[in-house]
Amino acid sequence: MQMAELEFEIPAGLRLVATGWGDERAPTVLLLHGGGQTRQSWSATAERLAAAGRYAVALDMRGHGESAWCPEGQYRVANFAADLAVVLEQLPRPAVVVGASLGGITSLLYAEAHDEKHLRGIVLVDIATRLELDGARRIGDWMLKFADGFESLEAVADAIADYTPHRKRKPDFESLKRVVRQHSDGRYRWHWDPRFMSETGPAEVADQQLLLRAARTLSVPTLLVRGRESDVISLDGVREFQNAVPHAQFVDVSGAGHMVAGDRNDAFTDAVQDFLDRHDPV
Repeated sequence: MQMAELEFEIPAGLRLVATGWGDERAPTVLLLHGGGQTRQSWSATAERLAAAGRYAVALDMRGHGESAWCPEGQYRVANFAADLAVVLEQLPRPAVVVGASLGGITSLLYAEAHDEKHLRGIVLVDIATRLELDGARRIGDWMLKFADGFESLEAVADAIADYTPHRKRKPDFESLKRVVRQHSDGRYRWHWDPRFMSETGPAEVADQQLLLRAARTLSVPTLLVRGRESDVISLDGVREFQNAVPHAQFVDVSGAGHMVAGDRNDAFTDAVQDFLDRHDPV
């Protein structure tokens, strides 16, 4: 399958890195990961979308993966949304944006601030206009728990297995290098800038009125995908979003929590494929 590494230069002087799967002349899907993740979380979905005739681009957002860390530590959602605007303008065709958690909120704020000529649709993955605070706090606490890093890749695997006991533990420690990097002191730390979780981080995720206002501006085809076992998005939160965006479709993926694409990738990708086939056909 055709695959290429891509780079985008944004006005802040930061270099963003992405991977593109498939033919760039095909209908485009841009995949935005959640906070603390990298573009590698989309690999299986991107390969399937490309095999189905689409151009799938998975981006490392600022401060994550192989993209640049912001020297000023600017990680508000508004910063990510401004980056998204630059990336969409540089893609060969208007795109459907698939955003998980932080990536979904980024697409919402982008849609409110810009016209939709570069946007053909939005898929929000376990994120809506209201977060359940206990679930969101659990994620934040876990992300901060290992600020000092890990002494080995086995310790990284232990931490991930403890957080996701419903998943089968991967025996290949080398694959974990996609989510951690080894520093000069020999310790492994997450592949994201720790300032992302500081006072300059994405505070807008808790601003329900801001997110509602942004959602009400959506006119492009929209899909909300929730993990049925999620403690971040409740069914009440889904109903609130559907009231704000009456044309939005909704899929509830059984056996999945907040990280839907990682928990049930086949079911998740099937839902995205079906949405694309109806609203952005090849």
